[in-house]
Amino acid sequence: MLNIIYGDCTFGIGGSDFHYIFSYQAGGLESLVIDGAEWLYRVPKPTFWRATTDNDRGSQFHLKSGMWFGADQFISCEKIEVVVDGKEITKLRAPYNNNYTGREQAKHVKISFTYATITIPKTEILVCYEVNQVGEIKVEVTYFGKVNLPQLPVFGMRFIIPVKATHYRYEGLSGETYPDRMAGGIPGVYEIEGLPITKYLVPQDCNVHMNTKWLEVYRNTTKDNSWKRTDSMGIRFSCIDKNFAFSCIPYTSGELEMATHQEELPLPRRTVVSILGAVRGVGGIDSWGSDVESTYHISGEKDIHYSFTIERVNQDNN
Repeated sequence: MLNIIYGDCTFGIGGSDFHYIFSYQAGGLESLVIDGAEWLYRVPKPTFWRATTDNDRGSQFHLKSGMWFGADQFISCEKIEVVVDGKEITKLRAPYNNNYTGREQAKHVKISFTYATITIPKTEILVCYEVNQVGEIKVEVTYFGKVNLPQLPVFGMRFIIPVKATHYRYEGLSGETYPDRMAGGIPGVYEIEGLPITKYLVPQDCNVHMNTKWLEVYRNTTKDNSWKRTDSMGIRFSCIDKNFAFSCIPYTSGELEMATHQEELPLPRRTVVSILGAVRGVGGIDSWGSDVESTYHISGEKDIHYSFTIERVNQDNN
């Protein structure tokens, strides 16, 4: 059974060796603790922007779709719904939460966050988390298209881990791939040491991996100096209905965007994992003005839906 805590500003879910906190104020999953280790630096939010590439600048895509950069940085949570064992809980905050004992339990919990973008016109994104008794989290993400919104660079969820990962493993295509740069990718299971980024003269989007079945991210440190374990621990993202794309690097798209040279990037201290349901092609037909072929555009006017799970890595499978 899951242990449920109805806090003044948060909703807690716990088990024998995991504890998750959903924040009403921050609007999302605020804490993801497994085996005593915190996996979140900030609340995961929908992401819409990739750092501008040379080809984006050549075709002026960043000018046509620049509002998505603002939407990526700032987004508001408009609505929160909590369903416990099939029953919607409508009175969550103080003083109503004082009616609970602190010893409530459940078999299944679903908590949904509806976000509104700052685009013109604005649109909504629905992110639903479902937690089962063993602590596995199912995440469903839906973007609602709106007429007159420009094309998207990417769409997905961004997770920031508090420390640098030591390595990551995934099942998908070899090397860096994009929707229009997949022909050379070979299906298989791959392990990448550290968090490499492509050393472009001007930092830009890089290290995307398309058509991925699962991703495992590993670390051996925490922000807690009393942490005594020396073994590696991992978290796993797995596709559900269709494969996803991902990147696992030490910088957000905003940090890459703001740097005009490699030496201007901040010291790598965290891990930025983007689980993506849609990725725009990179083009490169001539880098001087040709747009990405229409097949590889992401329409801002059409709905996008994808889902995945989050769970601890099963070391027995490695």
